[in-house]
Amino acid sequence: MPYNELLKNFSKIRDYMRDFYIYGFRTRSDFGGKIKSARSYDNERRRVESWLGGVMSFRREAAGKSVFLSVDNRTVPHNPLYRAFRTKSFTDNDIMLHFYILDILSDGEALSFRKIADRIAGEYLSYFDAAEPPDDSTVRNKLKEYIALGLLKMERKGREMLYSINQEKWSPKAWQDALAFASEAMPLGVVGSFLLDRYEKNPEYFSFKHHYLFGALDAEILEELMLCRRGRRRAEITFRARRSEKDMQAEVFPLRIYVSTRTGRENLLAYNYQIRRPGMYRLDHIRKVKALDSEPDYERLERAGRSFAEYLWGTSSGPEGSRETEHVEMTLYVGKEERFIVDRLEREKRNGTVSRLDETTYLYQTDVYDAQEMLPWIRTFTGRIIRLECSNDSVVRRFYDDYAQMQQMYETEAADI
Repeated sequence: MPYNELLKNFSKIRDYMRDFYIYGFRTRSDFGGKIKSARSYDNERRRVESWLGGVMSFRREAAGKSVFLSVDNRTVPHNPLYRAFRTKSFTDNDIMLHFYILDILSDGEALSFRKIADRIAGEYLSYFDAAEPPDDSTVRNKLKEYIALGLLKMERKGREMLYSINQEKWSPKAWQDALAFASEAMPLGVVGSFLLDRYEKNPEYFSFKHHYLFGALDAEILEELMLCRRGRRRAEITFRARRSEKDMQAEVFPLRIYVSTRTGRENLLAYNYQIRRPGMYRLDHIRKVKALDSEPDYERLERAGRSFAEYLWGTSSGPEGSRETEHVEMTLYVGKEERFIVDRLEREKRNGTVSRLDETTYLYQTDVYDAQEMLPWIRTFTGRIIRLECSNDSVVRRFYDDYAQMQQMYETEAADI
């Protein structure tokens, strides 16, 4: 059963879970700057272990016990980190208004705010001695929240705004498989996880060779960024600078989310108003998002984002964000019956062009901000590369140095047999 102390601020537990159980692999003695006392450490540890007890492991080291997550997707088909979101705290008014408002509107009649507020006070709270009715702003905010969630709908009649239950129907059974897949494979999968709670039994037949779990902790950050993007609003982000323990702030306009198919890491492409150009930010480094004013010139910023992304291979825009491009040319041998290699080049290239030089030779060329990011992909064509050239000489040197080390290693192993 989850630890019964509910959380008001999820950012604290997000940082704790990242540093203690995901990236840290630390022992209790390493947490001096993150906890106020040994009791605080024990409280946080018990809370997290109540959610993740079945997927936690530890090892004994000289400095103490190091705790970390250990997940086998053959036995753990659902992301265990979603459990943390089920500990969100709520007030007495949240619970009271949830049931009262839905009960008042359950007959399908559309009512004004004033009638809803009066019925709460006259038909419900009147049964309790000394029960204070919530103020009008509290009721209005709850109605507004439920409209945003899709539970209620609002329509104008004359000078009044009328509220009613949203009666849009959907087939839960038809969506179950899609929800089961999306909850584990897509950003904001926590939404699918909550919807799956409505079913008695969920599918267990989805399994993932690469199951990226840790994006779950950034779901709240991702949602806030996407709401700013959808509303065409600026956002103030608080983030941890690379190689630094200090928090920094930037005013940005969110443009796109990039998700790595190799690591599952999520990155935000956003226009930064201070430096007047787009930049990339790791979502797991963003600690807080605050929505600001609307952006009337959003189309210009979107064009700037598209122009910036044309020369991205991964997330780097070059040394210190220089944005100077590096030219890469790779000449490949492709056999007469190996059209699939050309198809793969066309499919996997993120920019650039593929051209045929002769019957068995193809040329791939591109311009990118940081050609070093291409090396893992380039290495997958080892044995077919006739020539590799780059305006950044260090990229070519590293490729051939790595190749020489690999060749030496395998030749040594062969000699030992």
